[in-house]
Amino acid sequence: MIFVAGLPFQVQDSPYQGSELLAGLMEHPALVSASLSFRDVPEKLCSYESSCMDGFSQGKHVYLFQREYATVDPRLVEFIGTDEATTCVGLVIRNRENGMTSVAHMDSPDIVEGGLSQMLLEIVDPAFDAELDVHLIGGFEDTPAKQIKSSTRYERHAKPDGYSFPLCAKIVEALAKSQEKFQIQTLFVLGHNTSRDSEGNTRPTFEGFLVETSTGSVVPARFDNATRCPDELVRRIRVSASFEDPNWKGKLLETYNRQRNQFVIAPCKWTRHLVQIASALHKLPDSEALPICSTSPDAEGPDFLDNQRRMWDYLIRHPNWKETFQMGKPRLFKRNDDEGGWVMVED
Repeated sequence: MIFVAGLPFQVQDSPYQGSELLAGLMEHPALVSASLSFRDVPEKLCSYESSCMDGFSQGKHVYLFQREYATVDPRLVEFIGTDEATTCVGLVIRNRENGMTSVAHMDSPDIVEGGLSQMLLEIVDPAFDAELDVHLIGGFEDTPAKQIKSSTRYERHAKPDGYSFPLCAKIVEALAKSQEKFQIQTLFVLGHNTSRDSEGNTRPTFEGFLVETSTGSVVPARFDNATRCPDELVRRIRVSASFEDPNWKGKLLETYNRQRNQFVIAPCKWTRHLVQIASALHKLPDSEALPICSTSPDAEGPDFLDNQRRMWDYLIRHPNWKETFQMGKPRLFKRNDDEGGWVMVED
């Protein structure tokens, strides 16, 4: 069930139609006001050299890559966040009662329902009627500028051949169908999260955010490479590999264990086919590789292809996934209390 400003939200005659729900939410005065306020918040750079917020330190934050999720305890983790989201959407669900916070970096409608179930399993106690604050940030008007006439109002927010709109619609539809009470606080997606250059080209206003777990406050943020940790390269590769690994069909990638306060990078199998693709892409010039690898090539950051090429190099050098996930087990990282950050450990 969806609530806005403390009141139940439904669309007459289409209570669970994602596109209609999304259109109504995009126009809700409380959420429009929240989006305008969010847009005015300065974007924070999360870096160990120049702390983005008081208390931001190594080992005290959890960073998520695409298709990952994590649930954190505010007594152990001060911040949780993600970035590099263009057509992806970041979903934050926080239990008001105990501060448990779950964040996911959603990249496809196919993983929304299963991913939402994974998130709720860790923050909701079936014995209690929890109130859950929700923030959705990401996605933009990623479709061609050419307008398509339609009699339905929601097509003011998206056109049918984009990536962002179907994902956003699926998320709000899944929230509406759930028995949990979701209080939507932020809906900074699609048109609200779109900026245009002088030629009318669109890109996301913000591609990431940071949640302060003790208060639930959410601010726009981006992370430098040092704070996208631990195990950055392997976790990036898992995203591509998961599409061919049946173990992860319809699910978000498991990353962090809150009971152990450890990063537990669950294994993901990559195939010979993926290695062959990496080898072929590695030979292409940037101008040809970019549109193949990105759903929004005009909106990618300057390091996007550098990261892709590092992934291809790794796959070519390590074609057998068991070299990385030895004996098919997760890669474990615990907090280094003496020096900060995370260190790899044996199970």
